[in-house]
Amino acid sequence: MSRPYVTLSVATSIDGHIDDTSATRLLLSNADDFDRVDQVRADSDAILIGAGTMRADNPRLLVNSEERRAKRVAAGKPEYPLKVTVSASGDIDPDLKFWHHGGEKIAYTTDDGAEKLRERLARLADVVSTGPELDFGKILDDLGMRGIERLMVEGGGQVHTAFLSQGLADEIHMAVAPLVVGEADAPSFLNPATYPGGSTRRMKLAEARTIGDVVLLRYLPKEASDA
Repeated sequence: MSRPYVTLSVATSIDGHIDDTSATRLLLSNADDFDRVDQVRADSDAILIGAGTMRADNPRLLVNSEERRAKRVAAGKPEYPLKVTVSASGDIDPDLKFWHHGGEKIAYTTDDGAEKLRERLARLADVVSTGPELDFGKILDDLGMRGIERLMVEGGGQVHTAFLSQGLADEIHMAVAPLVVGEADAPSFLNPATYPGGSTRRMKLAEARTIGDVVLLRYLPKEASDA
């Protein structure tokens, strides 16, 4: 049994924020980049978001392209990747779109949150406790045992921080939009934490390319830059 390959996917502004503080969600990516993300989703076995992102954005988290879904089925895969969320408290609304679209779902939680989630979600998802606290290593172990080889993590910042600070991320896809948010309390891609190698360690840049007015940067956190 091996853990899945983990890709963190994020769109940020030039000043490193992932959204603004207005009531209307700020769309940082353009149409072509959203299509790229849809392809990454289609290539993944599972997609993970945190409970905070579910509450804030209420996403369906689907592969939108009918052609890509058909290719998955032709390859012997489910039409949609497994949808995964994490919540230490178990405080998740069962009416969110996440639960009512796509295929199978899993909610990882703590011992304290498990009873609450099993009651709330009923037959909407498989609820798995990782112990007294959320353990992201155990989450990857469990997904590996379920045959998940590629996991796409779409946020939010707390979840991205956990994967990267614990050395669990294999790749980062960062789409940088030509926007400056400027709000002091706007959320960022990552939260303060102790990261492997410290602030002087340079990750390996695997790719840099333009997608319309967005720049995609692909970093490999577990490999050091030659620079």
